[in-house]
Amino acid sequence: MKAVTDRPIRWGVLATGGIAASFTEDLLGVEGAEVVAVASRAEGPARAFADRFGIPRAYGTWQELAADQDVDVVYVATPHAYHHRAATLLLEGGRSVLCEKPFTLNAGQTADLVATARARDLFLMEAMWTYLDPTIRRITALVADGAIGEVQSVHADFGFTAAHDPTHRLWDPALGGGALLDLGVYPVSFAQLLLGEPESVHAWAKLSPEGVDANTGIVLGHANGATALLACSLTAQSGQRATVQGSAGRIEIDRDFFHPDGFVLHRDGREPEEYRAAPRVGHGYGLEAAEVGRCLRDGLTESPLVPLDGSLAVMRTLDAVRDRIGVRYPGE
Repeated sequence: MKAVTDRPIRWGVLATGGIAASFTEDLLGVEGAEVVAVASRAEGPARAFADRFGIPRAYGTWQELAADQDVDVVYVATPHAYHHRAATLLLEGGRSVLCEKPFTLNAGQTADLVATARARDLFLMEAMWTYLDPTIRRITALVADGAIGEVQSVHADFGFTAAHDPTHRLWDPALGGGALLDLGVYPVSFAQLLLGEPESVHAWAKLSPEGVDANTGIVLGHANGATALLACSLTAQSGQRATVQGSAGRIEIDRDFFHPDGFVLHRDGREPEEYRAAPRVGHGYGLEAAEVGRCLRDGLTESPLVPLDGSLAVMRTLDAVRDRIGVRYPGE
């Protein structure tokens, strides 16, 4: 892929919902980035979004955005049931892609996207902001340096209460509904960042009448004896905490482990050490845009911080969890 070195990175946005708006707000403040186009499935919403953010071109079809030769990279913010179709269309049109998490509905779709991007020498990345968060990167560096010894277990949970509405994307199987793909991707990604892909996967879930998971517990086992105890829920407000337990200490994240304000390091025989994060800029999505820009300027087709093989490994684990709890999406 040819590096972009002599001008701003030209962005397109596909979809016009809340997360697309939040991302665009942050993107407008990223140095060296320019938002030049937006697309929706109808021209009206695309035009309203473009007017709101001062974007010069608005398209009423995804195909028009994919064909826009003046767009370097597109942020895909559709519901995840459409990620594979949208990202494939864009890659086949020659656009690089930043795709919201979870990458797709299943590992097969993710593998297909990765193969398409690599065959066309285009950049592709999952929008997993956790991996780019400076506080999380500090934690992984401490773990790598042996601050808590060898990691023995990772605990993480992410849950909130969502009113049951069969027409809402969270509960609709056709849109990849359920707690696992929307929320569980975070604790699974966090655990695999520290422990890698598990050797065994066990899970149990309460399913909704529509057949998606409402409340899910996961146990991952690793060849070295380490475990991960994870949970996600649409029926309970969890602490959204995480703990990394090692043979010589532990790291505790008290709240919002996926983009934390800080953590406490406990080393055996020493006083606790508290780390506080710098104030977050905007919503936090600028980290993703900045990493994409850095990679495109360096001529990279994937980020070393959010590697494609890592995202694919997470999708394999999510597939295994769904297999254990009996969740299938239409067409699978």
